[in-house]
Amino acid sequence: MSAGAPTVREILQKSADFLADRGVDSPALSAQLMLGKALRLTRLDLLLQSDRPLTEAELAAARELVRRRGRGEPAAYILGEKEFYGLAFSVTPACLIPRPETEHIVEEAEARFPRDAALAFADLGTGSGCLAVTLAVRFPQARGLAVDRSPGALAVARDNAARHGVGERLSLVQGDFADLAGLGVAQGSLDLVAANPPYVSEAEYADVSPEVRNFEPRGALTPGPTGLEAIAALAPGAHAALKPGGLLLLEMGMTQAAAVRGILEQAGFAEVRIRKDLAGRDRVAVARA
Repeated sequence: MSAGAPTVREILQKSADFLADRGVDSPALSAQLMLGKALRLTRLDLLLQSDRPLTEAELAAARELVRRRGRGEPAAYILGEKEFYGLAFSVTPACLIPRPETEHIVEEAEARFPRDAALAFADLGTGSGCLAVTLAVRFPQARGLAVDRSPGALAVARDNAARHGVGERLSLVQGDFADLAGLGVAQGSLDLVAANPPYVSEAEYADVSPEVRNFEPRGALTPGPTGLEAIAALAPGAHAALKPGGLLLLEMGMTQAAAVRGILEQAGFAEVRIRKDLAGRDRVAVARA
């Protein structure tokens, strides 16, 4: 270590300034996350060790991570994980980064079913597996099917299922979630279908942030011109797969409530209710078969 080596505090400040100049959201937090990753320290450890000098190797590692963040690469991909419903999930560019809004699906399931329920459920478009794995953790007697067309996403979901000890109760299948019967799901066999399908219209996709557009998988975000294509495709099969009274919990875009309600009612669902997210925007359709 050379004399006058920069300290944790100094690198945090320089990194935050660098990221702020590049328009990165929450630059101070990003700087902490990147330096913590490089030094294998928690944010609390960084505070406690703020006067610690960095070695040349540590400095080089930190600079590379900060450079990646400065190019707009999402922090979750750099860190390799993201928290969802209090659980840590591995993420890669093969899958969408879990969002807080999706947690409302788990909340709704917990409000509707007892914890010891032996649920049979499906997660359509599982991605990282955050919904399927969390449901299996929260309902220890549940068994689920997690469907995705991306082998890369399924590999991540499989890792997350093993990480949280629910792999034996989840079947991860590559395929089209619009054809549950073709995937072996019997008619009237499920208590719950959860889905966070792609629902961003092509016009909306053109306006998403470069951080999303340049790094997250397009197919997990937009299904076509209107954004409703995937929802329309999955609704009939989901209805057929659910038991009478079974529940569909579906994430959707904030302007899609009327259209989604119409799609679900046409597919045979009843009692369609729209749940808002914490920002007061329409976000989850709750429907009974």
